[in-house]
Amino acid sequence: MLDSFGFEVLRRDQCLELLAGLDVGRVIFTHRGLPAVQPVRYISHGEEVLCCAPEVSALFHAAGDAVVAFEVDDFAADRESGWFVTVLGRARLQGAEGVPESLPAMSWRSVGDDRYLCIPIEVVSGRRRK
Repeated sequence: MLDSFGFEVLRRDQCLELLAGLDVGRVIFTHRGLPAVQPVRYISHGEEVLCCAPEVSALFHAAGDAVVAFEVDDFAADRESGWFVTVLGRARLQGAEGVPESLPAMSWRSVGDDRYLCIPIEVVSGRRRK
């Protein structure tokens, strides 16, 4: 099925597969009453997306226990083909003790005081253009 822009509408399993294939995405959240976007390194882990949220960041202070969106995409340089996946979920904050040690490093920072933002994949949608 195609959407009104001519993109193929993806099933949940296709979205999760694409989500697992990259490691940089964007968290969309509300900061001081306005939309905000934060690029993050992430991992798709089961039915959630995990990313770092330094304790001093706007993301850390605004996104805990709030509904957020997460977006990842991959488009060809000519912009004629590609895909995007969007996740919606009520985020929660946690320390490193709740994150499996087998996961790769997700922080761009050299200090280890980061907290993690966990976004459950409650709603997921995706589109692809070949």
